Amino acid sequence: MAPFRRWADLPPDLLCRIGDRLDLKWYASARGACTAWRCALAPPSPSLLVVADDARWCPHAASLPTRRSFELTAIVSGSRCVGSSNGWLALSVVIFNGQTAFVLLNPIAAVEIILPPLIYESRWVSKVVFTPTPAKDDFAAAAICDIDRIAYVTAGARRWAVMEPIRLTPGDQLTDVVYADKGKVYCLSKCGDVHLLRLPERRRRKPANADEAGTSEPEFSVLQPPTDRDRNTVSFRPLRWQQHRNFRMLRYEQYRPREPGTEPTPLRLTLCAEAFVPSYKRLPPESQGPHLNASASVEPLLSEANLPFNPATVFARPYNTVSAFTSAKNLVFCEGSLYQVWRNASCTVTLQLPGGGQRRVAENEILVLRYYPRRQPCWDVVKDLGGYSLFVGRNNAVSMYAEGVPGLKGNCVYWIGGRGRDQGMVFDMETGRSTPCRAPEVGILPGQPHSTICWYFLSDVVSNNSTTTTTSSTATTTTSSSNGGRKVYQTRARARADLAQDMEE
Repeated sequence: MAPFRRWADLPPDLLCRIGDRLDLKWYASARGACTAWRCALAPPSPSLLVVADDARWCPHAASLPTRRSFELTAIVSGSRCVGSSNGWLALSVVIFNGQTAFVLLNPIAAVEIILPPLIYESRWVSKVVFTPTPAKDDFAAAAICDIDRIAYVTAGARRWAVMEPIRLTPGDQLTDVVYADKGKVYCLSKCGDVHLLRLPERRRRKPANADEAGTSEPEFSVLQPPTDRDRNTVSFRPLRWQQHRNFRMLRYEQYRPREPGTEPTPLRLTLCAEAFVPSYKRLPPESQGPHLNASASVEPLLSEANLPFNPATVFARPYNTVSAFTSAKNLVFCEGSLYQVWRNASCTVTLQLPGGGQRRVAENEILVLRYYPRRQPCWDVVKDLGGYSLFVGRNNAVSMYAEGVPGLKGNCVYWIGGRGRDQGMVFDMETGRSTPCRAPEVGILPGQPHSTICWYFLSDVVSNNSTTTTTSSTATTTTSSSNGGRKVYQTRARARADLAQDMEE
C-alpha cells in the first residue's frame, strides 16, 4: 500500500486552484500552514481597498500579487473610511441627525471597536491612525481634527482629548499622520514641518462597578444588515428600546430558518435610532479633564537640534523652493529612517530658482526626502530606496521590500489618485513617471464603477513551526512555538535569509 503523502507535498498548481476559492481569512490562514504553502500561494498584500458604487457599501481587497479581489464584510451606508492599518479600518459613521461616531473595524473577522465620542466637528477629521492590533480594552488612536489640531484617545477614556493648536507657519496646515512604535505619532504639515506627538501609556481600565461596566453588547453596529435578496428568509420584529451609555438603540430580533421542519434560529441586530452625544458647539475642545486619559505632549521634530523650522534652511536646494509647489505630502518609515513623500498634485510648473536657473516639476512627479538629524539641511532627496517601495495615502504609510513580490516593483512609490476617479498609481523613481497599477477587477460585473479608498495591508505572520500560526488580522491565534514567528514582509537581509532557508528545506 502506497504511503500517504504529506499535505505540504501537494502540487503548487493544485494549491493555487484551491486558494482561488478561499476568502481572504482562509487564504491568509492557508499561507500560514507551512513553508511550501507560503511559497505556492502569493501574498494577499498589498491590496487596494475598493468600494463598488452601488446600494451596498461592500468593500473589496483588490490584491496586486494574487491578481484577484477578496470581498470583505459589508458595512452600513454612511460610513467613511478615514484610516487603515494592519487589516483594520477606521470608519467615520453618521449615526443620527448628522452626529458622527468613530469605529475601528476588522472587516475580515467582523470585529468592531466603538471609540469614545469626539466632541468636535467630524467633517474636519481627515485621517485617523491607531495601534497595530487594537482591542476593546487596549487601544490608542490619534486624528487630524482641524487644520492645526490633533486629537487622541486611549483605552479607559470617556471621550477624545483635543490638543491645543500646533504652532505652524502662517498659512500652513496639517496634512498627514503616521503611527510609529511605543505610542509615537508623527504629524506632517503641507510646508513639510514635522511634529512628534507622544501618547500616554495605555492602561487597561477595569470598571469600578457593574453599572459602569454595562452590558457586553455594543452601542451600535456598522455591519451591513441583510440585503433585499435575504428578506424572503429573514423577518424582523421590534423587541424593545434600550438606553445604553451615550446612545439609544432600537433592537430587532431576526429569525432565519435553518432547515425545513426545524425551529428558526434567533439572531440579534442592533440599530441606532437616536443619539445623545453632546452638541459639538457647547463643549470646548479641552485636552484635560476627569473623563480623559493622561495628557500627551507634542513637540517639533527639530527641537532636539534646537532648530526652528524654515524651509529655506531645513530642505536641500532646490527642494526648499519646490516644497511650496508639492501640496500632497506624506510621512513614512523605511528601515528605521523617516521619509517625506512629496507629490505635485497640480499641473506641470517651471520654477525660477533664487540662485538662478530653473526647475521643472511635472504633474504627479514624486520626490522622496530622507531625514538626516545630524545634518544641515536635514532633509534631502534620495534617488533609490534599495529595493523597497512605499505605500502612502489614507492608510498608515507602509514600506516593504518589493523585489521578488509578484505584481510589485522595487524603488517605487504607490499612491492613490490619477485622473478622474481615484485609482491605484505607481511612481517609478528610475523613470520619473506615474502610471496606473494593474489592479484586478472588483465586483460581480466587469467594469462596474467603483471608488478606490486606500492601501490595505494584513498582518501576515508565519511561524517556523508549521503547527503554529498567528494571524492577527483574521483574529486567529494559536500557541506560538519557541522559535517565534517570521514576518512575510521584513528587511532585505531577513528576506534573503528566509529564501536561503526555504531552499535548504
